[in-house]
Amino acid sequence: MSEPQIVAAALARAAGRHFGGAATIENLGQESGGASRQTWSFDARVNGEPHGLILRRDPPLHGRPGGERSSSLDRATEFRVIAAAWKAGVRAPEVLFEMQPEDGLGEAYVMRRVGGTAIARKLLRDPPYAAARGRVTGQLGEILARIHATDLATLPPLVTRQAADQIANLRHSLDQLGSPQPVLELALSWLDRRKPPPIDRPLLVHGDYRTGNYLVDETGVTAILDWEGAHLGDPVEDLGWLCVKSWRFGAVDKPAGGFGSRAELWAAYERAGGARVDPARAHWWEVLGTARWGIICHTQAWRHLSGAVKSMELASIGRRAVETEVDLLQLLKEGA
Repeated sequence: MSEPQIVAAALARAAGRHFGGAATIENLGQESGGASRQTWSFDARVNGEPHGLILRRDPPLHGRPGGERSSSLDRATEFRVIAAAWKAGVRAPEVLFEMQPEDGLGEAYVMRRVGGTAIARKLLRDPPYAAARGRVTGQLGEILARIHATDLATLPPLVTRQAADQIANLRHSLDQLGSPQPVLELALSWLDRRKPPPIDRPLLVHGDYRTGNYLVDETGVTAILDWEGAHLGDPVEDLGWLCVKSWRFGAVDKPAGGFGSRAELWAAYERAGGARVDPARAHWWEVLGTARWGIICHTQAWRHLSGAVKSMELASIGRRAVETEVDLLQLLKEGA
């Protein structure tokens, strides 16, 4: 059997268990994108009723990627984090059920399909999203405040990462590369000297809150995706990561994901109940996010060049490393 046939048969069994009836799988297709996880879209028809669904799974024979990305959640924990966020009113997909070992798909779960696109070039340029572009910044701030307000008692056990932990993780990843990276070393030294004190009460942090990881339709943001980096920590981390220059996709004059200003983002976040944003702290986390992305770019390139994983996607990500180094030098100058 081909992989799509294997996936369809497993989903028919699992959907039948969940919805209580024989299930037929239709319109099954693997979504593009994602260097370390698979996303499949499909319809499950049970007792004549169609259900638009998404399968999130680890690829077959998947080994955790090396370096910074190795801290990603397993699918079972990710499932529980999204469930808690959804119940807290976050615009996240509704997760429905986990796949069982006997289904033969490994760690995986199924959620309801949400309308919209995550393709940045469409969102930032195409006419159908013109009205939405004026709403996205405020919506992202509001949604982020809700994420950070998620009741910690509803979450599965998550690792806590303070600023010092993030620096240590990035240093380890950089050392693993085994080649000199002077700009990144400079950035990590700058970050270490200026790191903010640990926060007393770490909150739920999405960990990858950026353009490309949320869906938008003509009305604005419909769902936040890709929760595999969730952890407990400083909520300002998410604000800084969203403003990393690489996530503006050419709209460099609009730091908030290519849609608006930092001030607009922070104001919406605070109006929705988020704590007052300290600009200096937000700048620190933006520098750390830029360094983090630069190290990820180098790490992904190394995976391809070393022969561990032959992938044009990883190779193309690696080419972006030099962009982040230019961005870092500019940010360091601004924060001197």
